[in-house]
Formats: sequence, C-alpha cells, structure tokens
Amino acid sequence: MTLPRLSGRLLALIAVIAPMLALFVYAALRSGPLAPIAVTVATVESQAITPALSGIGTVQARYTYKIGPTYAGRLLTLEAHVGDRVVAGQVLGEMDPVDLHARIGAQQAAIRSAEAALRQAEARRAFAQTQARRYEQLFAVRGTSEESAAIKRQELALADAAHVAAREDANRFHAELDALRALRSSLLLVAPVTGLVTARHADPGTTVVAGQAVVEIIDPARLWVDARFDQISAEGLAGGLPAHIVLRSRPDQSLPGHVQRVEPQADVVTEEMLAKLAFEAPLSPMPPIGELAEVTVQLPELPAAPAIPNAALRTVNGQRGVWRLAGEDLAFAPITLGRGDLDGRVQVRSGLAAGDRIIVYSDTALTAGSRIRIVERLHEETP
Repeated sequence: MTLPRLSGRLLALIAVIAPMLALFVYAALRSGPLAPIAVTVATVESQAITPALSGIGTVQARYTYKIGPTYAGRLLTLEAHVGDRVVAGQVLGEMDPVDLHARIGAQQAAIRSAEAALRQAEARRAFAQTQARRYEQLFAVRGTSEESAAIKRQELALADAAHVAAREDANRFHAELDALRALRSSLLLVAPVTGLVTARHADPGTTVVAGQAVVEIIDPARLWVDARFDQISAEGLAGGLPAHIVLRSRPDQSLPGHVQRVEPQADVVTEEMLAKLAFEAPLSPMPPIGELAEVTVQLPELPAAPAIPNAALRTVNGQRGVWRLAGEDLAFAPITLGRGDLDGRVQVRSGLAAGDRIIVYSDTALTAGSRIRIVERLHEETP
C-alpha cells in the first residue's frame, strides 16, 4: 500500500503543533488540575510534652473587709471615700451615740455615789470591829454581860455584810461603765487593716442596722484570679502549678502566677472547674476588681509518646486522623488523640507509631488517589 505524500505545508504545521501539544500536556500534568499536590511531610517522633490548660477568669480581692456598726443607729460622720488608702486602726466614721454620753455621765455619778457608800461601809465596819474587840476584852474580865458582847459581834457581822454589798455595787457600776465605754468605742468605724476603700454604701444621716456594711476595704497587695476551666481538659489541674496571666487591659504583658487552690465544687451548669490563681508579685498599678483575665496553666510533663503537629489533623468521613505515607501510597489513618501543648504538638494514643511519615500541609484537600509532590515549604502553609 502506498502512503500519500505529505505536503511541505502540512509538515510545517505538524512541526509547529507537536511541540505546542507536548508543552500543553506537560503543563497540564505539572500545574493544571492533573498536577500532583504539593505537600509537606513530617515524621512521627516519640517525645515528652508539657500540656497547658487555658481558661478565663476575673480579678478579685483575696480578702474583703466589710465595716459596719454592731448596733442599729444613724450614721453621724463618714470620712472614707472610694479610692482612699487607709491604715490599720484609722477611724473612718462614727455612729450617732444618741444618749450614750448622758448615760456614761449618769453611770460615773452612780460610781461616785457607790464609792461614797463603800467608804461609809468601811468606816462602820472599822468601828464595829473596834467595838467588838473592846467588848470581848470586857467580857473576858467580867466587865460586861455576854449579851452585850453578842450584840457587838452581830453589829460587826452586819457591818461586814454592808461593806461587801457596797463593794459589789461599786464593782457593778464600774463594769456597767466599761460596757458603756465599749459600746461607745463600737460606734467608731475603724479600719482593721491597711488597704484601699472600694465601696461606700451609706452617707451621714443614713440609718443602718447592725451588721450592715458601710464601707468595704481590700488589700491591694493580695489579689487573685477567679478562673474557670473546661472540665473535659482540666485533668491534672492542681494547686501549686505555674501559670501565666494576661489581663484584658494589658494584652501584651504576661504576668507570672500560680494555682493557689482548686475549688472542691465545680459549676454543674457550665460544666467548668473553678480555681484561684495568685499573682507572684503585687501589681502596680492595681487592676480594677472584676477585670477579665486569660490564664494559662502549665500542667505536669507527660511521658514520651508518639507526637505530631496538630496542623496535620484532618477530618474525613467524620473520623479524626492524618494522611500517612507508606512508600508511594497515601492512606488516611484514624487516630486517638491525647493531650497537647502550646507549641502545637499533640500526643497520639493509638493509630500511629514513631517513625511513620504523615502529611502536615497540602495545597488542596487530599484523597486516597491524590498524586503528591513533597516540598520543604508551601507558599502559605495552611491546612
């Protein structure tokens, strides 16, 4: 069979089209939809990690002193204002004593009267003692009758009893005066500690009841954070663990602290653990009470186990796992995760072993049949 001869024009056209077709196929296989997906790969390593626990809380005063009267009455004066710094023993205000001054004066007069009566009783007793001794001596020499001596002994006993009664009355009046003076002192509102006034609940002229707080004082050097943590990830939370505290007003400053204690009762509504975190050093200036704070607690180090970057985690068909390389084959491996740390590493309880190679980042989503091309770094390493 004789093949037709190709014209020079057709040969020239084929010579032009063939390289272009080859270039198109090459470009489609290298950069088009059929091109391999660029990926970065990591090797699973067995290593110990230090997990961290994040939570949120509010700044609170460790101790709040609520100062008020022990008796109902009217507030006479109050010199303490919110923001004032006070010292221990400083008088902040006073309750109206009403008739207390008059009662103290009357009690003092009663004491003077009782002391005069006591002196009279002492004089009568001394006279009765003298008379009783003299009549005893006279009776001994038969200078008086036994009846007269008995009468003098009776008068001495009555004088002794009157003296005891007068002395007890004087003691009672003194005790009542001390009680009135103590009541007078209790009408003074005195700062129990050196601190900062944070609240003022009444003004002069207001009638307050016993136990009602008139002012509140805190110690600005003893603040802590009332923090909350999700119960699911709160395993290992305990007192004494180091922590970092970031106040909402100081987002660029991490303040060192530690877990003061973990509350024995959790919040059953929000399913959170409650803990108190103390600052390592007093804060200056003092943050407002109630300010929000983000806290990070460093948990104890975990034993060595297979660990992977959490960026490698994917969800396929509702299962959590990673894409694993076995030679040239790509397969999805479901895994069971353990705890993670702040460096982005998470331990694997099952599904992977040390030495396995996994996909960390990829240009596009992967499937079991995807063709891949391993690179050191993607342009934008995002999952």
